[in-house]
Amino acid sequence: MIVELPDTTTNEINTKITGLREEGGALALGRVLTLVIAPDSEETLEEAIEAANFASREHPCRVIVTLAGDRGSRHSRLDAELRVGRDAGAGEVVVLRLHGELADHADSVVLPFLLPDTPVVAWWPTAAPAVPAQDPLGRLAVRRITDATRAPDPLAALKDRLPGYAAGDTDVAWSRITYWRALLASAIDEPPHEPIESAVVSGLQTEPALDILAGWLATRIDGTVSRTVGTLKVELNRASETVTLARPQEGRTATLSRTSRPIALVPLARRDIQECLAEELRRLDADEIYHEALEGIDKVVYR
Repeated sequence: MIVELPDTTTNEINTKITGLREEGGALALGRVLTLVIAPDSEETLEEAIEAANFASREHPCRVIVTLAGDRGSRHSRLDAELRVGRDAGAGEVVVLRLHGELADHADSVVLPFLLPDTPVVAWWPTAAPAVPAQDPLGRLAVRRITDATRAPDPLAALKDRLPGYAAGDTDVAWSRITYWRALLASAIDEPPHEPIESAVVSGLQTEPALDILAGWLATRIDGTVSRTVGTLKVELNRASETVTLARPQEGRTATLSRTSRPIALVPLARRDIQECLAEELRRLDADEIYHEALEGIDKVVYR
């Protein structure tokens, strides 16, 4: 069900939400958090809501979407859209379109809709503030999610996360390599247990997940970590062997090869935004390993 509330107020919206709850009982589930989404266009709004609905089935939440409308309007106006039932996953979605001066005060408009005694997570699916923790919406949140993949210069966007980093910050590029990190860690946990002397991370130039993967490796080994443009793979070089994890760019199965050992096939599809968002919502504390990986990017040699 989608309910439109044009030219409305926060009180009217809350009253309507309560009415929907009483009428259908569709909102009777307990909520574990409030997810605030700040897309930069109508084009990305639906994609973001779809991802949030998917994640809400694992993390029941209230989803609040703020979108700047006509900033040039002389009159401030709030248009709302309420989604419940199958249009809202395991929760409710409140879409707030802000016009005029109201567009510069999204945090004040969001505040009345935050669930009491539950953590707030802020997500910028496209353009993100330079310092998320100091953004008005970011100040409301204990967890702040960005996505360098959507930036015009993904690597620069990822590097820019470090100076303004605060506990609770993370980026979707980090959750995209969770399985890569797990497979690589598992591979080197087997004999001969020699230190890694060098590593090479190869793939698309515009894939920040590979840059942060290289940064993570740079904080874990003493040797040189190189980032190159080419086929999608990671090579870990030891004195007596080379461990290679490779996958076709659009493939779903990777090959794990080691010197003088049979090649293993492992499932390793690219993770979509729905999976990544669901993972990011599983932890609300500071991700120190992510922070270290950001710091490690400066140690990576780009070739």
